[in-house]
Amino acid sequence: MKFALHFWGLFCCLYALSKNIYARPDTVSVGALFTFNSTIGRAAKIAISAAVNEINTDSSILPGTNLVVEMQDSNCSGFVGIVQALQFMEKDTVAIIGPQSSVIAHVISHVANELQVPMLSFGATDPTLTSLQFPFLVRTTRSDHFQMAAVADLVDYYGWKQVTAIYIDDDYGRNGMASLGDELVKRRAKISFKAAVRPGAKKSEMASALVRVALMESRVVVLHANPDSGLALLSLARNLGMTSSGYVWIATDWLSSFLDSSPRLDIGLLSTMQGFLTLRQHTENTRRKSMLASKWSALVKKDTVDDKFLINSYGFYAYDSVWILAYALDAYFSRGGNISFSNDTKLHEVGAGGLQLKAMTVFDGGRLLLERIQQVNFTGATGPVKFDTDGNLIRPAYDIVNIVGSGLRTVGYWSNYSGLSTSLPETLYMKPAKRVRGDQKLHTVIWPGETTVRPRGWVFPNNGIELKIGVPNRASYRQFVSVDNNSGTVRGFCIDVFVAAANLLQYPVPFKFVPFGDGSQNPSYPDLINNILTNDFDAVVGDIAIVTNRTRVVDFTQPYVESGLVVLTSVKKQSSSGWAFLQPFTIKMWCITGLFFLVIGTVIWLLEHRINDEFRGPPAKQVITVFWFSFSTLFFAHREDTRSTLGRFVIIIWLFVVLIIQSSYTASLTSILTVQQLISPITGIDSLVASDEPIGFQVGSFAESYLVNELGVSRHRLKSLGTPDEYKQALELGPANGGVAGIVDERPYVEIFLLLHPKFAVVGSEFTKSGWGFAFPRDSPLAVDLSTSILELSENGDLQRIHDKWLANDVAGSMSQNNELESDRLQVYSFSGLFLICGVACLIALAIHAGILFHKYCEQRRQVSADGSSRSSRSSFRAFLSFADRREMDAHIASKDKAAGDHSISAASSSSVSTATSC
Repeated sequence: MKFALHFWGLFCCLYALSKNIYARPDTVSVGALFTFNSTIGRAAKIAISAAVNEINTDSSILPGTNLVVEMQDSNCSGFVGIVQALQFMEKDTVAIIGPQSSVIAHVISHVANELQVPMLSFGATDPTLTSLQFPFLVRTTRSDHFQMAAVADLVDYYGWKQVTAIYIDDDYGRNGMASLGDELVKRRAKISFKAAVRPGAKKSEMASALVRVALMESRVVVLHANPDSGLALLSLARNLGMTSSGYVWIATDWLSSFLDSSPRLDIGLLSTMQGFLTLRQHTENTRRKSMLASKWSALVKKDTVDDKFLINSYGFYAYDSVWILAYALDAYFSRGGNISFSNDTKLHEVGAGGLQLKAMTVFDGGRLLLERIQQVNFTGATGPVKFDTDGNLIRPAYDIVNIVGSGLRTVGYWSNYSGLSTSLPETLYMKPAKRVRGDQKLHTVIWPGETTVRPRGWVFPNNGIELKIGVPNRASYRQFVSVDNNSGTVRGFCIDVFVAAANLLQYPVPFKFVPFGDGSQNPSYPDLINNILTNDFDAVVGDIAIVTNRTRVVDFTQPYVESGLVVLTSVKKQSSSGWAFLQPFTIKMWCITGLFFLVIGTVIWLLEHRINDEFRGPPAKQVITVFWFSFSTLFFAHREDTRSTLGRFVIIIWLFVVLIIQSSYTASLTSILTVQQLISPITGIDSLVASDEPIGFQVGSFAESYLVNELGVSRHRLKSLGTPDEYKQALELGPANGGVAGIVDERPYVEIFLLLHPKFAVVGSEFTKSGWGFAFPRDSPLAVDLSTSILELSENGDLQRIHDKWLANDVAGSMSQNNELESDRLQVYSFSGLFLICGVACLIALAIHAGILFHKYCEQRRQVSADGSSRSSRSSFRAFLSFADRREMDAHIASKDKAAGDHSISAASSSSVSTATSC
């Protein structure tokens, strides 16, 4: 009997363990820490209570266990929140729902890590609260890392390159702006100015920050704050005229949460934010969301709060946070977990003083519960609830909301999967991701000022500071840029172009020119560009070549002058010789032309030989006829008549070819004998580099670095030259007398030089293609607007008029006159088409002639065979050649005579036979 009782007890224990009855406590204490009287806190308080009631009445989850959540009001105080969190740790709390504040989360997360108490925060969006540093802080909402990526995509979508950021100067604000800066850099944009507002700042402090923002050039403002400070900033911004047309305001999800919570939107409040964009955490339309929304009014009435308000996205995430913990606890208990605490030895080593540190204990099952939290997978009020490997909820997405009139209008969505779209994010997860810029789209936005035209996003800063524009103080070629050292006046072609372009802008641009260099020699242009990087100059205007290494550090406007490197060298006159008549054609051209003369003569002989007596006779006569006929066509003096149709077809085409060749030869020879010819041992950049002779370049020009780095020219071969007179002297001396073999410089300078010194010339072709533009800092919007102005100057003719004012009209003529040192000799390639046509015509004519001839020959053979001739003949080929050589009329007569002779012989034979018979 005793043994049976023991066996029954053991069986009951095993059954109880299998059902985890003894492992499940009657009550589980959980803490909740947030600010009750806040936009997020009001909704979270009711949502948490609703979730707890549903869990405790649902027998399928935490059976036999009652979930108790103790809520504490941090009252918007970081200190109070920290103290209350420590109090939870003294009460053997297994988890904490919260904190709401990122500031409190940063501090309490260290305590949670030590005591191994999981915290489920539905409001701490600071992107630096990562699971790597704070593993026991589980973020059950969206990280601001994704929200800032959405803002950056918005900025990139509308083509803005700079934004101004206004934020609360705490962990939430600073780290959020740091994340925004990182995301903008990925899209080649940046935060141009940050205006930090301290928590609890007075209105005067806020107004001061807004005034600084108004003085900046960027008109795209990102506001990352909380509802109290954010609304106060917007009200002040409206009073300062900063919400009018031309501005762009993008508020983070704090604004949408506030507006979503308001049952009736105040028209006066909405007037401060007309045309604004704000983001809202996207929540899917799930069954739990619908059920919670449908009974929300009843839940609010049941609460002690007097004010009526609606649920926002943070309320849904707070609701899901309780369910996440419930599912995790259920899994924890089902796998044998229990609630037990132990003392922390580290706290015993610390002198407690008046603090009750020993009361805080370590939750023994905290790490296992954390694993169960990270493994939950269900559909909550916000959509699928599941954590990725980084500890973030899957499928981050935001609604893009436009504030218009008396309400909110959703203009699109953003998701980490597909970017900006007008389709619901949950409908896109089953399709291939499309993050290409062309696939990003939003509905039309109504911007501040009630306009649908996309704001430019910037204006010239209205802070009274003039742009410091550096200009090169040149010593040579002062037609482009010149500085009067006495008066400081800056003039020149480049200056007039810039001033004309700036006058076309739709906003004033105050600027002043700052000379760079002493004027005794040309300044270093790389150093001039580097002054933009060091902020000594806001821009550089002048004869600035747009080259690759410069575009890596600054932005250039549209080129207003075409440029490129050319080779300038000295030349000498070429005297004509007694054999000048051979120069128009190359040797190959002479050979091909002579060969075609012989080919044409041969083809005509073949076509005319059988029917034209002028192409018959002894072999020597026929060879002479071929040569005479072919070369006499050069002067259209051939006296032999062509009778065949094919022959006339060939000769017509050939005479056309001869006409073209003869005309080209005459024109080229005339040019050689009458136009002054110039020659030089240097024929272009290749021969100059290979010559091992000294090479000149202009002081300050990029030609030096190009020759050394790109063409591999040794620096000891290079000689710097500063003025046109130095150019002239160096070229006249030549490499043997301390001068240079050639000068490599940009085309505009060379054009001016050749106008003054026409005895020099450009050899070869332009071997680089570039232009001159105005330099600005990277991503400067002024560079874009000035490029548009330069194009307008070019289209309306003003650019050409400025050119004609400063540069002589015949500059281009000086280049064209000296561009070619020797006239190009006529090449075979220039006439290849004519030769091809003539050759094809000859082949076609010969083919047709051969076909006709062969046909006639075959008919003759059949006729002879029909007449019964049995005489043996020569070989077929020799017979064909004999037939082809025979005159066509003679062949016809011979055929007739042969047939008649054969008929006579046949008749005579018949008569003899008849006589013999009669005898």
